[in-house]
Amino acid sequence: MIKFFLMVNKQGQTRLSRYYEHIEIKKRTMLEAEVIKNCLSRSKDQCSFIEYKDFKLVYRQYAALFVVIGIDHTENEMAVYELIHNFVEVLDKYFSRVIMFNLDRVHIILDEMVLNGCIVETNRNRILAPLLVLDKVAES
Repeated sequence: MIKFFLMVNKQGQTRLSRYYEHIEIKKRTMLEAEVIKNCLSRSKDQCSFIEYKDFKLVYRQYAALFVVIGIDHTENEMAVYELIHNFVEVLDKYFSRVIMFNLDRVHIILDEMVLNGCIVETNRNRILAPLLVLDKVAES
């Protein structure tokens, strides 16, 4: 099961966070700082899976953006690694360049892919269908 989903820039600033189990705000801040420090300090030659406390971290770097997912020990790391790539491909398909001004749309995409910590959809066309409907309604 996915515990949390983070998008972080190279400066260590969280751009998007989604938690799938309750964690207090102070603990979230501390957790994010530690997770970001662990992922950003690793070289590109190192593995993208990290054992951290009672869960695993799976991350991928895309230019200046890191996508980090915290999972429990029952989840398949490679499936989550591919989920990250699929998520970024969906973002790339929907947005031309700038995604940080459209965080509401990014949340919709993430919600279409992950529900309550479980991967529910990977088909790009089905993930983007609700957004395309919203865009048509907004145009009219």
